[in-house]
Amino acid sequence: MRSFETGETVVRRDVHRGGRVWSEQALRVLEDTGEALVAACAPGAEARWPALYAKARDDQDRSVRTEAFDAMATGRWDLADAVWQETDLLLWKPPAAWFSINAFFVPDSASGRRLRNWYVNFEHPTRRTEDGFDTFDLTVDLVVTPDLTHWEWKDEDEYAHVRRLGIVTDTEHQAVDDARAEVLAMLAERAGLFAHAERWAAWRWEPAWPTPRLPRPRRP
Repeated sequence: MRSFETGETVVRRDVHRGGRVWSEQALRVLEDTGEALVAACAPGAEARWPALYAKARDDQDRSVRTEAFDAMATGRWDLADAVWQETDLLLWKPPAAWFSINAFFVPDSASGRRLRNWYVNFEHPTRRTEDGFDTFDLTVDLVVTPDLTHWEWKDEDEYAHVRRLGIVTDTEHQAVDDARAEVLAMLAERAGLFAHAERWAAWRWEPAWPTPRLPRPRRP
């Protein structure tokens, strides 16, 4: 399995089981160890998202996201160029885990940036590529307060919808249930990333770092 150097740009891709790319996001590597790949981005980082996702954000119409999942079930969708907005993102991805742990940072008048929340994204284990890694977002998420004392599930309605559509199989559903229990145990025990929560909560994006960009298409 290829390792990435600190400072290297990697691309996180969501890849549907049919092999089509659902999304791409450019990230900067902070560290890559046997425990996890840690990467980050800030506003302006390049991405490509389903066009219907972009429309849902622009129109502030969540129902359009449901249309995007319906399109995924048919295997027909378009991607739109985009940029990461508003938050600094820190991503911690253990290679074999059915989740990633993310931290979102927002502007703060006193300290410049502050941790808004932790965010657990349930997704496929990592598949390393030449440019980064592939996974697949399984829709349901866990939002955790900065002090790790409270959490709530997010997008359970969308998760139920993708289950009905067959996008998330019974096998994947069982893996998600197991991952939910694993993450809650990590929170209770302050294990994994949460054992180093204070260190990562103090992390800041360095303004001098170059904006992560997606690789240009390779010529044949």
